[in-house]
Amino acid sequence: MRHLLLVIVLAFAALTSSSARADPADIAAASRGVVRVVLVARDGGQVFYVGHGSGVAIAPDLILTNAHVVEPVQGDESIIIGVVPSEGAKSYGAQVIAYSPGNDLALLKLSGGARVTPDAIYTGAPSDGMDVVAIGYPSTVDKAQGLQVEDLIRPQAPVKTRGSVSGGRSARQFDTILHTAPLGAGNSGGPLVDACGRVLGINSFGSVSDGNDAEFFFAVSAREITGFLRKAKVKFQTNAAPCRSVAELTAAEEERQAAAKARIDREERQAAVMRAEAEAAARHKAELDVISDREDGMALAGLLLALAVVGAGAGGLFFSRGRKYPAIAGGVIGGGLLLGAVLVYLGRPSMGDIDDRIDLPKITAPKADTAASSMTGKLICRLQPDRSRVTVSGENEIPLEWVAGGCVNGRTQYGENGNVYTRIFVPNVDSSVSRNSYDPASGEYRVERYLLGLDAMERARSVRRKFDVPSCDAGDDAQQRLGKMQNAIDAVLPAQPNELLVYDCEKADG
Repeated sequence: MRHLLLVIVLAFAALTSSSARADPADIAAASRGVVRVVLVARDGGQVFYVGHGSGVAIAPDLILTNAHVVEPVQGDESIIIGVVPSEGAKSYGAQVIAYSPGNDLALLKLSGGARVTPDAIYTGAPSDGMDVVAIGYPSTVDKAQGLQVEDLIRPQAPVKTRGSVSGGRSARQFDTILHTAPLGAGNSGGPLVDACGRVLGINSFGSVSDGNDAEFFFAVSAREITGFLRKAKVKFQTNAAPCRSVAELTAAEEERQAAAKARIDREERQAAVMRAEAEAAARHKAELDVISDREDGMALAGLLLALAVVGAGAGGLFFSRGRKYPAIAGGVIGGGLLLGAVLVYLGRPSMGDIDDRIDLPKITAPKADTAASSMTGKLICRLQPDRSRVTVSGENEIPLEWVAGGCVNGRTQYGENGNVYTRIFVPNVDSSVSRNSYDPASGEYRVERYLLGLDAMERARSVRRKFDVPSCDAGDDAQQRLGKMQNAIDAVLPAQPNELLVYDCEKADG
């Protein structure tokens, strides 16, 4: 009985652990866009703390939060808004540019050219029971840490709590997501994200509990958010792709490649059987042809021999009758026919000529396309959603001009690695590193994007600054220099990217 109970428990544990769980790297990447929204009031020369909430960047200079977080600012010019990012050393001022208490949303614009790494909004339908994470700045944690008011204006990492979507319940006032990720005062305005770190909603309020009941929480849904942002006429990044792990994609890619190899092996075996059958048929036909030609040669030689005898006999008859010239003519004709008979007999094909007469049809198995020149020039590359992991970006189509040797768009040199060409990009502004690769034989273009924190990003930039980045016309040593640079950058990157985009390229004029 105990053994049976243990088996049941282990089976249940295996089932529950197999459900999708948020990737810490993706949640850390999403946290880059989460900020603390602080309200302070000025009274003469003194500044007083009013309160704080959370927010999330939906563009480099735009912060989305709850309307009730910035409600004290409405009509009170003495209260100012400060935005404290999760990393760095600076805080920024902000102003409300859109305010909608009807669905508890507000939009802030940062001042002074400030930039925060934005998050993408997931526009797909959240499924019941899906894993979610709430990110923000609950004041209970601040109090437990003994933080003072001056500490709240310094960049700090936000708090993450895990839960799940709970049913299809929604508030009456506006569309919400009911979930179980714990919230505290100060979480308001912070994002509720999925396992890939995409914003599902903006945490707004919780259920009222007397301390004995389970607590549930509500986030303003992406449907409300996108409508609010479109009305405010601002640009923002959306994403509706399924959330797949890199491990799932890797396994699926290995399965796809194994299936393709099995197909090629199967077709090669079929081609081998067809070649063997065709060779046997061709050999049989060659044997019949040789035998037929030999028999035809024998018959022709016999006929010529018979005619030679007739000619010789006629020549002898004419000679006996004293007819000199007809006798000579008969002898010559008979001799010629005899010589022809000998030559025809000797010229018959031998059985050894069978191999020379075998005419095999060309039967070849399909091979992978190795014609690299077929995928050069101006290309259009289309995203393959079933092979991609999309978290913050993912253009459906990208143009690509490829020149043999690894020159892209006439200016960017890619490094050769076997049949694949690769280039790692470390931008000066955006907080992400991309490893782009192209296989000219298959026309596959891949983008692996690493969403790094400020410190990790600076390490990558520091490594890149040590090298002179070669361009397309950089000379014979460009590949060697590019390889050294990319190996050095690879050494400071995480083991897996946050985003994997796979594109299929074809001729732009096709």
